Amino acid sequence: MNNEQRYRKQINLPEIGEDGQKRLRNASILCVGAGGLGSPALLYLAAAGIGQIGIIDFDRIEVSNLQRQILFETKDIGQSKATHAKGKLLALNPDIIVEAYDEQLNAQNIKALFQSYDLIIDGTDNFETKFLINDAAVKYNKPWIYGAIQGFDGQVAVFDATQGSCYRCLYPDKPKTHITNCAESGVIGAVAGITGVTQALQAIQIIAHHESFLPLIGKLWVLDSHTMESKILNIPRNSNCPSCSRRHEEIVLNFSSPVCGFIPEVTYDQVIQMSDIILIDVREQEEWDSGHIENSTHFPLSKLAAGHIPDCAMDKDIILFCQRGVRSLEAAQILKEQGFSNLYSLSGGYEDWIKKDQPYLKNGTKV
Repeated sequence: MNNEQRYRKQINLPEIGEDGQKRLRNASILCVGAGGLGSPALLYLAAAGIGQIGIIDFDRIEVSNLQRQILFETKDIGQSKATHAKGKLLALNPDIIVEAYDEQLNAQNIKALFQSYDLIIDGTDNFETKFLINDAAVKYNKPWIYGAIQGFDGQVAVFDATQGSCYRCLYPDKPKTHITNCAESGVIGAVAGITGVTQALQAIQIIAHHESFLPLIGKLWVLDSHTMESKILNIPRNSNCPSCSRRHEEIVLNFSSPVCGFIPEVTYDQVIQMSDIILIDVREQEEWDSGHIENSTHFPLSKLAAGHIPDCAMDKDIILFCQRGVRSLEAAQILKEQGFSNLYSLSGGYEDWIKKDQPYLKNGTKV
């Protein structure tokens, strides 16, 4: 295929031109996460002709991802996000190089990965990984593009400690209160799209390096899609920053995974095909009293969090469920730390189950 035709529309822009397109072709970008942010960012970076793209993501595609993770289709459920994303990008643009890393980014593999790419894009949804990305970016002199979404809000910033502030200048440490992710609080898929595409645009701006096409270095772009109002805030460099104020050799990369091992989710259809299982309802007493799945056991999350453990075989298949499928993942992580092995979370929770017309108990009566 004629690459001049493929990229002509952006080459026509004086901010890109032939020289800018060559820079895009010679650039390499690592995207951490192929989810709601990574999906749109990766698609536009591949389409723009970024020469080498890396994708690191240890997760599997689930039905709940499809509302915003536009790289994937219904038939892809259960597949590796990283490897499947690679195939999608190469189908879009076979002239680029794409590497897939079906693993979790951690303190052990981050050095080799970061040193292999020019620029990092953050497609994660937790503080632990964002801090790891930031500290490694400072340590190895890598610019990175931060992104965050929640509900109707999106944020993007470019951090390059050689030119300005870093992420820890904005957030020195993780907030003490619990910060919900999009799975817990909800998100508009299109907001993830706008935010991820903005991250891709920032990457193109950095690589094109034109004086009238400047990226958000040391600045935070904030969108409120309720009103479509946006604003740009300056992020001043903190002279006492726990990361960028230190010498590179003093930066120690620490990482505590926000997920205590991968907790697989199962659907209603999968559950009814399984045998010899234990169904545990982790909702609270009032929710249980209003209706519950037949033959399930009630053991609320609050009781688990207080240190109590259900009396059941640790090696049996245990499926936990709550109202919508969020608290059950937390419950599974608690049980995993206690030595339980074959743990699953019911996708969609109790609400999804009763929509399938499965007989269930309501106030003790089968309906």
